[in-house]
Amino acid sequence: MSKKFQKRIENFICNHCGEKVIGNGYTNHCPVCLWSSHVDNFPGDRENQCTGAMKPIGIFYESQIWKIIHCCQKCGTRRIVRVNSNDNIEALESLARKYADNRNS
Repeated sequence: MSKKFQKRIENFICNHCGEKVIGNGYTNHCPVCLWSSHVDNFPGDRENQCTGAMKPIGIFYESQIWKIIHCCQKCGTRRIVRVNSNDNIEALESLARKYADNRNS
């Protein structure tokens, strides 16, 4: 199993909101609701058998890049992915507010 990123251009239907997503080889979550699926061990390998829903649970800024924290609702695995330029800004802002509220509680 390689740790190297494997670019895969794939379209998919979001399992959370039903949006038809056009992939560009770097697409790893729905740009509308920000949810993902737990299908990779390493980016692009499609070798994980879990297939659980990856809920966006947080967002942060690091090294001049915004990143989303996902948590698998089936197995609990957490992953960090980059925010994409076509991600829904309202969904990102809502996630940021929820994350800040949870951290300040």
